[in-house]
Amino acid sequence: MGERVKKLLAKMTLAEKIGQMCQVAGTGGISQGLRNAVREGKVGSVLNETDMATLNEIQRVAMEESRLGIPVIIGRDIIHGFQTMLPIPLGQAATWNPDLIRKGARMAAVEGRSAGVHWTFAPMIDVTRDPRWGRIAESPGEDPYLTSVVGAAMIEGFQGKNLSDRDSLAACAKHFAGYGYSEAGKDYAYVNISESELRNIALPPFKAAVDAGVATFMTAFSDINGVPATGHAYLNRTVLREEWGFKGFVVSDWDSVIQLITHGYSESEKEAARASVAAGVDMEMASQTYLYNLAALTEEGKISEAMIDECTANILRVKFELGLFDHPYTDPVHFPEKGNPEHLDIAEDAARESIVLLKNDYNVLPLNPDNLQNVAIIGPMADDAHEQMGTWTFDGKEAWCRTPLQAIRERLKGKANLHFAKGLSNSRSRSHEGFAEALDIAAKCETVIMFMGEEAILSGEAHCRADINLPGAQNELLAKISKLGKTTVLVIMAGRPLTIEQTGHYTNAMLYAWHPGTMGGPAIADIIFGDAPPSGKLPVTFPKHVGQIPIYYNQRMSGKPATHDSFTYIDNIPQRAPQTSVGNTSFHMDVGFEPLYPFGYGLSYTRFHYGDVRLSAHEIKADESIEIYIDLTNTGERRGAETAQLYIRDRFGSITRPVRELKGFKKIWLDPGQTETLTFTLHADDLAFYNAENKRVVEPGDFDLWVGGDSRADRHAHFKIIE
Repeated sequence: MGERVKKLLAKMTLAEKIGQMCQVAGTGGISQGLRNAVREGKVGSVLNETDMATLNEIQRVAMEESRLGIPVIIGRDIIHGFQTMLPIPLGQAATWNPDLIRKGARMAAVEGRSAGVHWTFAPMIDVTRDPRWGRIAESPGEDPYLTSVVGAAMIEGFQGKNLSDRDSLAACAKHFAGYGYSEAGKDYAYVNISESELRNIALPPFKAAVDAGVATFMTAFSDINGVPATGHAYLNRTVLREEWGFKGFVVSDWDSVIQLITHGYSESEKEAARASVAAGVDMEMASQTYLYNLAALTEEGKISEAMIDECTANILRVKFELGLFDHPYTDPVHFPEKGNPEHLDIAEDAARESIVLLKNDYNVLPLNPDNLQNVAIIGPMADDAHEQMGTWTFDGKEAWCRTPLQAIRERLKGKANLHFAKGLSNSRSRSHEGFAEALDIAAKCETVIMFMGEEAILSGEAHCRADINLPGAQNELLAKISKLGKTTVLVIMAGRPLTIEQTGHYTNAMLYAWHPGTMGGPAIADIIFGDAPPSGKLPVTFPKHVGQIPIYYNQRMSGKPATHDSFTYIDNIPQRAPQTSVGNTSFHMDVGFEPLYPFGYGLSYTRFHYGDVRLSAHEIKADESIEIYIDLTNTGERRGAETAQLYIRDRFGSITRPVRELKGFKKIWLDPGQTETLTFTLHADDLAFYNAENKRVVEPGDFDLWVGGDSRADRHAHFKIIE
């Protein structure tokens, strides 16, 4: 591979090398301008064109009419499916099932490659602790370990066994790095992050991506501690190339090179191009500062041709690895039909396992269809195929979607009468015009199933919210329905955690289904009627109130941590109480210190009992491992799945350590009465962190360990790392 790159590079002119570093947006066909640019070697990549005939013609021009016959790499945002849509990535993370996530990415790769796409701009592995941020929908959540596992599974699925296989997509780890820390949850905003937080929380998923063999990286839009990511040589060269040994290529985000001017970092397009190449950005997306400035910068000695050679070689290497020189064209004969039954089954499995049961008072769920007479389906999300697909669904086929209303109607056919009213025209509507119809059908029924949440457009890139309650008049409609005294089940379909403490008071049971994708309807119906048990677990903490944000489980310990006995709600403070700091702790007087739902939380239709934790040793050295054993028993009456989670705490470190850190998990299915012994292996290196000198260390000392069903796990053990 290296020889092929070297030989081709030796034949290239400076202009042809620069051309490989330029990515242009598709024009909805092949315009004469695009045709000429490809012919002249001025285009290395095209994005956002998915017509196979057009893409094959672009490749024909590149292969047969350009001087050197270098293929174009075609990119597309295949974020959670191509035409068959999986749950949004945050929902996929809620499955805690890497095998299923890998399978979903493989399905998306097959569909994308069958249309002529070679490269997906996924996975997004930005750790975030702010549900106001619209792009949390694309993220696996707040935890670096879970994000690392989910991201690696997606990369392995997209890229397959061999990147040169016809059905493999080159993956892209984005956004490098710290983008999820945007201030106030606003997209594109600046990021202020300590070196410790960057190294210990934000970067580990990207290191896992390199270890998984990811082909490409994308820079972030944001300014990180005063340096925009696209001009950040420390990140893109020192960390990514020198420390981690990454061999693929780095692409900017859309127009982020030219945005160095807007940031106030570069004073001209020429300087923006110089700064980006110097920082290690091999390819420019959309804007054309490379095309018009790199030759002059090279002639002036401000960029060396060796630097241009390095960027070009990185790009050519990935093209060779993808097999594009040998198989540049797409022939549908090599691919199964998109949206085939196998693909739909994968989408349904992913949707089903992503659903999290948050509340189930008096075990009202699952509903028994044989015991139902009249059922009301109410809500703007019940029968909207487009909205259930979620954000980043440019190519999703709405006609393939099965909505909850369709699926429930099918399940209840011949068994119960089904009544439907939207109640609200959409999730943002504040009009009460549809309330009367909704209340009328609810009054006639014993059971009401509500479908509420956010439309797809309310999350995703640049769709950030300051108020993350259910939008519009949804809570008002719920409140009126609840006064009827019916059995009420609420299904929330959304792209982020919402502040639903008040919402929960209006319902007997509550399911969080995210935006579940093409097969969301049948998956939700399976859970509601008990054909499958709920098994999702939250990949992110749910706040009670937006004012608690950021709230996350792996916080560091305060010098005055709150306990249940150490705080007083604002309403309980006596009038003219004396001002004192004695005995005070860290909390909000109006909402306390705990979240609404903790990280890792999710109920089941059965019950699970964790036995005592047993360790293979109570002391290990820095190069040794410890085995953790625990018995898990299904003590309920139904088969179910539990995700057992392993957490640790380093009691004392040279820098303060989080109160808990996820270090492993196992999802297991158990029949009633069945007991399984789970084994976790924890190597001392898994406890390493970056210290104040920015060195990765394993420090000797005392460690706590917990195993349980969420981040409040209470089965505890203690061990030591010794010198």
